[in-house]
Amino acid sequence: MQAVIMAGGKGTRLSAITRDEIPKPMVPLLGKPLLLWQVECLKRNGVTEILMVIGHLGHVIRDYFGDGSAFGVAISYYEETEALGTAGALSHIEQRLDAEFFLVFGDILFDIDLERMHRFHREKQALVTLFVHPNSHPFDSDLVETDADGRVLRFDSKHNVRDYWYDNAVNAGLYWMDRALCRHVPREGKVDLEKEILTGLCARGEAVYAYRSPEYVKDVGTVERITAAAKELEGGFVASRNLRQRQKAIFLDRDGTVNVENGLVYKPEMLELEPCAVEAIGLINRSGYLVLMVTNQPSVARGLCEIEDVETIHRKLKTLLGNKGVYLDDLLFCPHHPDKGYPEENPLYKIPCRCRKPGIGMVETLAEKYNLDLSRCWMVGDRTVDVQTGINAGMKTALVLTGAAGKDGKYPVAPDLTAPDLLEAVRQILAHDGTQPS
Repeated sequence: MQAVIMAGGKGTRLSAITRDEIPKPMVPLLGKPLLLWQVECLKRNGVTEILMVIGHLGHVIRDYFGDGSAFGVAISYYEETEALGTAGALSHIEQRLDAEFFLVFGDILFDIDLERMHRFHREKQALVTLFVHPNSHPFDSDLVETDADGRVLRFDSKHNVRDYWYDNAVNAGLYWMDRALCRHVPREGKVDLEKEILTGLCARGEAVYAYRSPEYVKDVGTVERITAAAKELEGGFVASRNLRQRQKAIFLDRDGTVNVENGLVYKPEMLELEPCAVEAIGLINRSGYLVLMVTNQPSVARGLCEIEDVETIHRKLKTLLGNKGVYLDDLLFCPHHPDKGYPEENPLYKIPCRCRKPGIGMVETLAEKYNLDLSRCWMVGDRTVDVQTGINAGMKTALVLTGAAGKDGKYPVAPDLTAPDLLEAVRQILAHDGTQPS
């Protein structure tokens, strides 16, 4: 496999470290350049051919890496004589590229399972696949809007006035690309990959897809971010999030657990967070556990709303959480209900299924997607249905005494722990595991 690293940045925001003596990608991180961390990650993923696009102080990069043989890879270079932006060089290097290649910007620290992303790219027959993930500040980030299949519909600029609910899906700066994309890049002047190329491709209906993953990808273009990344590297957090490693997750129910119990929530104004939800989810975000929500939403089958309405409710949930600096790694919902007899019901969804809890279809989907070790995972909810779901999936279980507080009485089950609310449940889980949030 081949990778292209855009390594031509000046690093103005890192001038306190670089002092204009080294280019931004050579900023030191735990004793070695950021660019070497990238090369080592690529090599672990089987990428042995790397083309570096260099510019400002590019000779520093050449002198350090040479032809790459000292690092077990083959490195070649394209030197920009003028700044060409985040995409301009692609039209100049097209003939040197494989049919598919991996593109990464030089100011990003990452540790991902590249082959897993590549499989997604090929399955979708994509022209371009973007790596997207939730972050703790979506309100000032450029976001990606997709359809249910992961196809990118549009880019939502951080400069937009967002008087609407939105998904927390941030473009991280890693891409699998088809070489054919280079034909869309002008040969003259600066070109912005997202704004000038990808936005146009999406508008024309080209196959641009988003690959969502909780793996570690961080723009370390400021002194503060470099400091944070060094801490996360030293603590093992960066490597542990690679999906080659078995992951652990805390699965959350929605109604009565994360948001206040309010009957069947079928419109956005009915959703209100539990007072402790933000703090609880923040603890999980910093703990090494993934935060995954699985929720039954029979309001669709009952005919109270459509799938699109539930998705809007979930965008509100993600917006409210993101505004407070926390996030869900993923969320699935079941719209089905097997019992018939309501006059307004939607017969398309009045069916038995594997996804409705206590069935474990949603859990199994996320377990495969994120390489979960379910024996190290927890299911947290306010109903015996949630406890039974966890038991059926081989997880540990926690019952919270908000919402239904376990009084639904549908299943004669005992949770592994009981807590007054989500925050205390999370604290007990982390204490049980010996985990200390970063």
